[in-house]
Amino acid sequence: MKTDSQMQAVLDQLAKFNAPPIEKLSPENARNNPTPKNAVEEMAADSALIRSKNLLMPSLPEPVANINHILIPTEAGEVLARVYVPEGDGPFPVIVYFHGGGWVIANLDVYEPSCRRLCNAADSIVVSVAYRQAPEHKFPAAVDDAYTALQWVLENAAALNGDPLKVAVAGESAGGNLATVACLRAMDEGGLMPVAQLLVYPVTDSQMNSPSYTEQAEAKPLNAAMMQWFWGHYLNHMSDGEHAYASPLRAPDLTGLPPATVITAELDPLRDEGETYAQRLADAGVPVNTRRYAGVTHEFFGLAGAVGKAKDAVDFAVSNLRKAFGQDE
Repeated sequence: MKTDSQMQAVLDQLAKFNAPPIEKLSPENARNNPTPKNAVEEMAADSALIRSKNLLMPSLPEPVANINHILIPTEAGEVLARVYVPEGDGPFPVIVYFHGGGWVIANLDVYEPSCRRLCNAADSIVVSVAYRQAPEHKFPAAVDDAYTALQWVLENAAALNGDPLKVAVAGESAGGNLATVACLRAMDEGGLMPVAQLLVYPVTDSQMNSPSYTEQAEAKPLNAAMMQWFWGHYLNHMSDGEHAYASPLRAPDLTGLPPATVITAELDPLRDEGETYAQRLADAGVPVNTRRYAGVTHEFFGLAGAVGKAKDAVDFAVSNLRKAFGQDE
């Protein structure tokens, strides 16, 4: 499996930071480790390097019409969300977005490029939710926040100049896990349901025993050891991973979940569990569009300024979201 040249350039820059492996760090220190976003920013600052690598010129940050912040009430206290608003008068479709980071690291800033691009490309408000993180707040705290935030936006979309009938949920990695789990919980509890779910290399199973876990055990920027570290900090006990709200692949019935777009990366330990989950959804009668991107790694989706296949993936995701919103009718 050959790494895409543009993806490799990002990985090479990330390696130059000489950061210690996340699985060797405390959560507090890991949260300050450099990310692929930092690598792209470093590359953007060096135009000579960009020319020499024949990369796309990043535009960082991608402008949106407006950014504001709201507090979403939950039983455990208020949760901050960053709201990206596109050009136009509205009311707009709304995407409730959950960032990645293994439920432990990362934040709204790290995944901001994805939110900005989705906002503009889908002509949609994006509500990026700062859910509680482990190990300070273990499972199911993040699930509780994700479900509550999704329900709040579905109930209050109009107050954001959004269309309450055109609300989707999206997430990357652990955020993809939370996005689909929020839908599972809505199904279980009779909550409001979004019209679509966008799951980008989602975490779906705590067993970590798929073929891609072996094949991509040493992949960068996510490897098998890091996933063990994430699960270890997220769960109170590994037996918690048997719960469908931790491992949606283990849910007995996925019937009734919203239409899904599932995006995976070839060079990613999570590849197979994402694709297996997509098949489970399809087997349950859920309309599914899934696509694997060759030569790219975990975290590629937010690197559209530097990796051409990331732009392709965003375009694929947005095309499906726009159909779900009825924007192309």
